Formats: sequence, structure tokens, C-alpha cells
Amino acid sequence: MSDFAGRRAAFRKLHDSGCFVIPNPWDAGSARYLEGLGFKAVATTSAGFAFSRGLPDGEWAVPRNIMLEHIGELVAAINLPVNADFQAGYGDKPEDVAESVRLCVETGVAGLSIEDRSGDGGKTLLAFSLALERLRAAREAINTSGADVLLTARAECFLVEHPDPLNEAVKRLRAYAEAGADVLYAPGLTHRWEIETVVAAVNPKPVNVLIGADIGLRLADLATMGVRRISVGSSLARAAWTGFIHAAKLIAEEGSFAGFEGLVSGRELNEFFQRQHAGSRI
Repeated sequence: MSDFAGRRAAFRKLHDSGCFVIPNPWDAGSARYLEGLGFKAVATTSAGFAFSRGLPDGEWAVPRNIMLEHIGELVAAINLPVNADFQAGYGDKPEDVAESVRLCVETGVAGLSIEDRSGDGGKTLLAFSLALERLRAAREAINTSGADVLLTARAECFLVEHPDPLNEAVKRLRAYAEAGADVLYAPGLTHRWEIETVVAAVNPKPVNVLIGADIGLRLADLATMGVRRISVGSSLARAAWTGFIHAAKLIAEEGSFAGFEGLVSGRELNEFFQRQHAGSRI
């Protein structure tokens, strides 16, 4: 499972045309299941992983070494390209981001994303000039590594209290494209016209759209709008947590086991992972 160059080439090709979903597993088991469903690539979820460790999402709660270990585990678990949700790059200074990116590339990822809000809680956007310097540093670190790793630039304008998030996102994403980003991403878009505006503004660069809830758009709709890549963030992890919380509360509050109705059987899961395990040894 160490053909990093092949996986990276395949990942880049996925961004050439069409539209694809890059789901977000939170551990090796969920990654292998998604691979078994036929997805062509996956992306990590910082929130999903943090929740699995009993921690809140954020660089201040999940340090760089722990996140790198997690990313490496997912890369090793499957044969698919992995894109790393690398938060704000683990350092406000450009040189710190560059070092973090260098370490992330060494895990074997095919891509990684860098946010433009502070890593100490993520409540504010970084100054525009600093965000650009950090992204250029990330780009240079990838170039220096010699690895064909895609760099996704995230404009977090919709996730902070900004008075004009769409126009600020467009401004930043255009600048990030010029600074060397391969993919542009503004998480928090929920309306068709917002998505279409971003896609048109950065064309021909590929755009990633986050679908974190059922907003009435399907894959075919987003493809028609020119979206190249669709991620789901922590949504699959939260779907698992939703089932767990519902069942656990019924036991705790009502003494009921009704939350177990309709569960996938242990046998089905065991047989699936037996097939996956056998295939990984071929």
C-alpha cells in the first residue's frame, strides 16, 4: 500500500474533469469500508478524528504529532489517495506551516488543505497578507519535497463572523490560486447561487464544496454547476455518533434497547473486513 506516486497521479487526474465525492473517514475501519464501496479517494476529517479521541476539533486540542500519526494510519490502511484535512497548518508563521506541510507530505498523502483562520480556536480569519504568505510557504514546501501533492486552499469566511463572507471568500480564493493552490475551497456554502459564484470566480481551478447536511442538492446538481470535488467533512462521523447517542440515551433514560433496531450485523461487518484484510495481503 505504499505506491504514493501512483496514488498522487491518480488523485491529480480526478481533478482534471467531471465531479467526484471524496468522503471523510475518521479511522482505518471507516476508510476501508469507503474503499470497499468504490470511492476513488478519501479525505481525513479533523473533527471526526478529534471526536473519536474524546476531544474537540482544533489544533490546540489535537497536536500536530497526533494528527500526523492519524493521517499516516489512514494512508497505510487503504490503497486510495488520501487528502489531509490539515487544519491551519499547525503554525501561524509561514516557516512553521512549511515545516508542518513537509511532515504531512512524508506520510504519503496525495493532497492536503490549509485553512486561513487562526489555529488557536479558529474564531477569526488570519490577516489577508499573512494568509497568502502561509500558503506560499506551503506551496514551496511541497515543491521542495518533489512530491506531486495537491494543495487545497480554504477560505473560512463562512465559518467566522464576517460581514460579507462571499465576496471575501472570492477575493481570497482568487489570490490563493495565484499563490499556487491547486484546489479552492470555501466551506459553508449552502445556496446554489453561492456555489455558482465561487466556481465562476476561480474558473478553471477546481472547486471543492462541503456538503455537511441535506441541502437539497445531489451529486448531479453540483456537477452541472461546475463543482469538481465534494467532501462531507465530519458528517459521516456525526451520522455514526447520531446512531450511538440515540441508542445509548434510550438505554440510559428508558431502559429500552429499541435503538438497536435495524443494525447491521456483526457477521456482515466481520465478513466485509475479512475480505478487505485478505485483499490487502495479495
